[in-house]
Amino acid sequence: QVQLVESGGGLVQAGGSLRLVCALSGDTLSTYNIGWYRQAAGKQRELVARIGSGGGTNYADSVQGRFTISRDNTQNAVYLQMNSLKAEDTALYFCAGSRRWIDLGTMRNLYWGQGTQVTVSS
Repeated sequence: QVQLVESGGGLVQAGGSLRLVCALSGDTLSTYNIGWYRQAAGKQRELVARIGSGGGTNYADSVQGRFTISRDNTQNAVYLQMNSLKAEDTALYFCAGSRRWIDLGTMRNLYWGQGTQVTVSS
């Protein structure tokens, strides 16, 4: 079965960088649209960035210009490069995937990873 596993989270000072990795197994990544999501304590889960099977990308306004999503289909992996981190970026970060782009926006019919914690200290 399809499985997504996130890694790369940790504790970083404001202004620093982290790179998150989402590894897919059980299927071929090239057929999937992948999103990165985050959920801060006491807040709703939000879509941070998404990348289509064809390589197109979309970002939340709050991370535009600071985060970059990319994919390496040969490694079955999607990445989220996070630069200029802010305290408000602190959250549990999840990746999720679907063969349908629209599912990334609705957060329906997605395969979810287990999450990786990102904590930004100020």
